[in-house]
Amino acid sequence: VQLQAYGGGTVQVGASLRLSCTASGDRISNYGMGWFRQAPGKERQQVGSINFNGASTSYVPAVKGRFTISRDNSKNVLYLQMNGLQLDDTAVYYCAAGSGWSVHECRGPVTDYSYWGQGTQVTVSS
Repeated sequence: VQLQAYGGGTVQVGASLRLSCTASGDRISNYGMGWFRQAPGKERQQVGSINFNGASTSYVPAVKGRFTISRDNSKNVLYLQMNGLQLDDTAVYYCAAGSGWSVHECRGPVTDYSYWGQGTQVTVSS
């Protein structure tokens, strides 16, 4: 599966953005999905994960309550709704897909994901 993330931009503190990740070459319903981010000089870290059918999600504490991951398997698209953006949310955001998970499972480690999009820049300014 090939993934492409888009929707990034420059926003002010407190604003909202929605990132999208479109897939081609396969149906995303075959994959658990996740969003990751990488700030300058830092390692790539997970933002959250969603299981195959969207019934289960998980988030890192830094974004829980502000970010929401969803998926529309019929449209083959993954979303990341980001509300209440903060300066620390500035990063390149990546979508990723993994296979071989159990049906309700969400996963965190980078190594559990085999397919990656190219990333989209989110910059939050004061």
